[in-house]
Order: sequence, then structure tokens, then C-alpha cells
Amino acid sequence: MLGIALGLMSLIIILSVFNGLEDLNRQIFKAFDPDLKITSTVKKGFYPNSDLIQKIKTTPGVDFVTEVYKDKALARSKDAQMIVVLKGVDSTFTKNTEMKKSLIEGSMVLKNGGRPMAYIGGGVYSILDLSVEDYLRPLVILYPKNQKINVLNPEDNINQTTVEVSGVFNLEQQYDNYVYLPLETVEELIESPGKRTSLEITLKKNANVDLVKSELKKFLGKDMQIKDRDEQNESLLKAIKIEKFFIFIALFFIIGIASFNIFYALSMLVIDKKDDIETLSSIGASKSLIRNIFLAEGFVISLVGISVGLVLGLGVCLIQMKYGIVSLGMQYATVDAYPVKLLISDILYSVVGIFLITLLASLVPATKALKFMLNQKI
Repeated sequence: MLGIALGLMSLIIILSVFNGLEDLNRQIFKAFDPDLKITSTVKKGFYPNSDLIQKIKTTPGVDFVTEVYKDKALARSKDAQMIVVLKGVDSTFTKNTEMKKSLIEGSMVLKNGGRPMAYIGGGVYSILDLSVEDYLRPLVILYPKNQKINVLNPEDNINQTTVEVSGVFNLEQQYDNYVYLPLETVEELIESPGKRTSLEITLKKNANVDLVKSELKKFLGKDMQIKDRDEQNESLLKAIKIEKFFIFIALFFIIGIASFNIFYALSMLVIDKKDDIETLSSIGASKSLIRNIFLAEGFVISLVGISVGLVLGLGVCLIQMKYGIVSLGMQYATVDAYPVKLLISDILYSVVGIFLITLLASLVPATKALKFMLNQKI
């Protein structure tokens, strides 16, 4: 009973934690990634015309479209420097209400009185030792020119711009090296006006993502692709699901091994109750009755173990959801404690699976009791 209870409790807790991690990642994606994203399948960048952008904007369900150019660049402040992900965005970027929730210092603006400002990740902020709206310690962004290398004058190979920091955001470590700049500033750096790496589409509330996606596909060219949020992060979500599946299988093997205890316990019970089986057989007990007695014993063990495991597993998950006892132990994390999300389907599959395993473990001893009864009659 204890083995079954601990096995089910472990299944419920671990699967719920994986569900919580998947849900947490979706929340992070919601803040950072758009509902739909249009990119080129042929080249890194493309030049969208005004007609295409206007068609996207007028598609039912679309709230606004953000034009984006994204590339790596070198960021510097005094003696410190690091490689950053440079992301140039237009003025619609400030409409991203989910992104504003990750703001930890300053404000989410890209211009101040006509001057370009940088909205940066927490990693850039700490490594380069920057300050918000500090003109004495600005952020310098360097980007290579699209030309033949000038060996005699290396500085002539690089474009650079100097901006103040308007605000700092914190989501996850993978986004700590992002630097947002006005699209016009990035166009000057890359010397390619009108060039975009993506068009990020934000939908209206309660809009059907699949329906809008299918509508947009109708006027996109063959060399363009559109992805929803899950497709943009397909590899990570798939990795979580695969890991969850294999842990589910591993724990079931452990529970299967624990079910051997039921098999041996009932087998010993058959040997111990030889006289009782003989007595019942002598007074007219049927074969099904003898078999069902031992099956019922296995059923009771299974039922009690499953009941205790359910109470313990659900109890631990509910306590963690309410009080967050087990901490992630990470500074500036999106959540302080391990996220937990209970799904009825996971609980149902776990209970049914364990019940079937224990039932199968009870069948062999029950069959042995039946054979012993037949041998006694012979």
C-alpha cells in the first residue's frame, strides 16, 4: 500500500510541476513573443511594402503590427562590453502591455523629446553597470558596416550610436541580453532603410488565432511564413513534453516493481490459506468465489494505496500552489516558487494506470489459488 501511495503521490507532484513549468513558459512567451510572427523563409531580412502592412492591419482580429529588425551587435559602456541581441522596433512597441509587466526600473519608452532611448534586459544593465537616464554613462552600440574591411583604419568598419537607458526589464535569463531601440536608429546602424527581419502581430482580445492566421496566409507570398506563439517556441515546448513523458514512464516502471510486493504477498497468502481454501471448497465454494477472494484482497490494497497517494499528492500540490513552500532559489526570477498546475487528465491516467498494474499483479496469485482448489478436488 505504501509503495503504491508513494508512487502515485510522486506521479501527481512531478507531472503537476512539469505542467506548471509549461504554463510559466507560456506566460513568459506571452510577454516577449507576439501572437503571430511573419518572417522570410529565404533570407534573414526582407523589405515589406506598405500594401502588405496595410492588409495585415485591416485583417479582422488584428490589433496592431510591429515592424522589427533583429540582429546581434556589440554593446559598450566605459571599459565593459558584451554581445547583445539588438532589436529595432517601431512606436507600436510601447503598446505591449504584457512587456510592461516585466519592467523593474525606469520606464518603457524608446524616445525622450526626440532623442532615442534604449530599453534593455537585466543582464545588459548589470554587466555594463548602467544607470537609467544617466547621460554621463550612456550605452554605446556598435555594428559592422556593410563594406570591404578597411585594415588601415579599423574604426571605419563600424557604425556606432550612443543612447541613454530608459528602462530595464527582467523576464528570463535567455532574454537578459536584449536591447530595444527605435527602428529608425537601427536602420542608421545597419545602413538598410526599410529592411525588416519580422512583422510581429498582436491580436485583439478574444480573437481566434487560427482564424486570423489562415486569413493572413491568403496574401502572404511563398517565401513568407507565419507562426503562432507555440510554433515560435516549438522546440522548448516539445522538450518539456518529451521529458514529462519519459518521467511518467520511468515512474510507472518503479510502481510496476513495487507491485511485485502485491504479487508475492498474495502468493504467500495462497500458501498460508491452503486449509481454508480446502474447507471452502469442501462446503461447496465455487471456483469464481475462491478467485474473487484473492482478487478482492489485491483490490483493497490497490484502493487504499491509490486513496492515500491521491490525498498526499493533491495535498502537496495545493499547499505549494497556495504558499509556495519550495522556492526556485533564483534572484529576479519571474516566480519565487516552483510553479504547479493540476490537470485532471494526468491524475486520471495515473490512477487508472496504477489500478491496472495492481490488478494484473493480483491475477496470478488468484489463478494459483484456483489451481490449488482444483488439485485438492482431484
